[in-house]
Amino acid sequence: MLQNKPVRAKKHLGQHFLEDSHYAERIADALGESARTGIVLEIGPGTGALTRPLKDRTSKTPYGLELDAESVQFLLDTETLPRDHIIEHDLLKWSPNHHPDFQENPFTLVGNFPYNISSQILFWMLDHREQIPELVGMFQKEVAERVVAPHGSKTYGILSVLIQLYYNGVYLFTVPPGAFSPPPKVQSGVIRLCRVEEYNIGVDYTHLKRVVKAAFNQRRKTLRNALRSGGFDISNVDEALLLKRAEQLSPQAFAQLAQAIPRSGS
Repeated sequence: MLQNKPVRAKKHLGQHFLEDSHYAERIADALGESARTGIVLEIGPGTGALTRPLKDRTSKTPYGLELDAESVQFLLDTETLPRDHIIEHDLLKWSPNHHPDFQENPFTLVGNFPYNISSQILFWMLDHREQIPELVGMFQKEVAERVVAPHGSKTYGILSVLIQLYYNGVYLFTVPPGAFSPPPKVQSGVIRLCRVEEYNIGVDYTHLKRVVKAAFNQRRKTLRNALRSGGFDISNVDEALLLKRAEQLSPQAFAQLAQAIPRSGS
């Protein structure tokens, strides 16, 4: 299909179109049962390689959020998605409140996500976590591994902590560069995130995020020094925690740390 109606991959959009139907089918197969009967939002459907198997597995036509006008036209010309299921927008500037079908409704986030904004997409998901019970998607392999990395590992970081407090994640499989056009210079990894039911972090998310970022921004320092440099009041923090470095703390321990730090001290 790409040969008949080519869509030019645009570097500034981080486009690498998935062409191998085997991997597209596997991503679609990873959807949970509730996702198959609910609203699905695919980010960057591009040429529809993933959209088509998604349509086969969901009871409702998925939505595609696409910034590239050429891809939008391709999706329309090939009847991959109807016009009213294509949202022409930049995800990072879009809110579910902008669309009547998404206002206050839960939806599953799916996609072959642009690697140049992959971390920002995950932070966007966290900002809208109340509406997103599940994510199934492909990222640069290093990012996918970081999301599910256990504490104590070299890849464990800010995203690991924040996502694991709200979601249970699993690394599903690796996708080689040859599955894409043009091939990226890196391997890709597919993960599935399912929101923790009735999570109770016990601390405001914005405050938690500031604490975690401050800790990892100077990850070679002890938490005492990293948090002091960030201007936090650590007088009520357990001494044993302050002697550790950021990668040594589990996500739950970070929640406890943030609870002990006054919000006004951030």
